[in-house]
Amino acid sequence: MSELQDVAKKKGWDERYSNDEYIFGKEPNDFLKSVAAQIPEGGKVLCLADGEGRNGVYLAGLGYQVTSVDQSPVGLNKANALAEERGVSIETVAADLTEWDLGTDCWHAVVSIFFHIPEAPRNQIYERVTNALKPDGLLILESYTPNQLKFRTGGPPTSELMMTKDIARSTFPALDFEFCEELERDVIEGTGHTGRAAIIQVIARRPAN
Repeated sequence: MSELQDVAKKKGWDERYSNDEYIFGKEPNDFLKSVAAQIPEGGKVLCLADGEGRNGVYLAGLGYQVTSVDQSPVGLNKANALAEERGVSIETVAADLTEWDLGTDCWHAVVSIFFHIPEAPRNQIYERVTNALKPDGLLILESYTPNQLKFRTGGPPTSELMMTKDIARSTFPALDFEFCEELERDVIEGTGHTGRAAIIQVIARRPAN
């Protein structure tokens, strides 16, 4: 992606987040909500492309130490407002994830919910996730699959930005997959995700040794 395209993409998300509505709602993703208890109590959690903060704020409400990273400062301003509304605190970082240092051995969990970007930058980010996790740390991921194109209830317009089980397993070869399934479910998250959807859900763990 050229620098000009990158700026245009960021501006596009800033514009989407620029009104009072929370595009994907204020409530957490259902899959994340169902598995969050697997993260060690009080653990450090990195939320990738957390947008307006619904997932990071939810995890902070459970007592986790949350860092939410997104390219849109407009979205993150709303994330901080939501955190204040809910009486919790999160750290927000406005950054390009292809350039931001995820760290090494520092996260009890990395959360990636509907993070859709082209394959090359996605791989560049995800290949650093394994080392960023603490030993025994968790990757929690939900993404649209190419079958989502028949539903058109949210997500990107092209399959190249989506994920499958094979892609997930090849992207994280050093992680132990505890759950990895493609399925259909109703995704109702604000106006951005609005109905039946084809998704993949992943729980994978960095080996302890």
